[in-house]
Amino acid sequence: QVRLVESGGGLVQAGGSLRLSCAASVSIFSINVMGWYRQAPGKQRELVAHITSGGETNYADFVKCRFTISRENAKNTEYLQMNSLEQERTDVYYCKAIVITRPYDEYWGHGTKVTVSS
Repeated sequence: QVRLVESGGGLVQAGGSLRLSCAASVSIFSINVMGWYRQAPGKQRELVAHITSGGETNYADFVKCRFTISRENAKNTEYLQMNSLEQERTDVYYCKAIVITRPYDEYWGHGTKVTVSS
């Protein structure tokens, strides 16, 4: 079992920055892929970015080079640095971990809310 705890959400003005953290209950060396997803009220959850254990990253098109995903193995933590946040939107950001087993197991955190105000 992998428990994930997100933090760092809050209220920020449009154009501002936030850094989200996701702390894992296990060594993230054992986690093959870690990712961030977001979900707006009434909308489907969507991928923001993910990073593999080898450091390969992938971003959603809407990120447009504004966000950076990273992982700090020594702290078993994944980060999402978000810059130039868009105007007036609220999303819950979720951390996800994928462990390749047979075929794979996936785990989710409970989310952290980000509200961007004008």
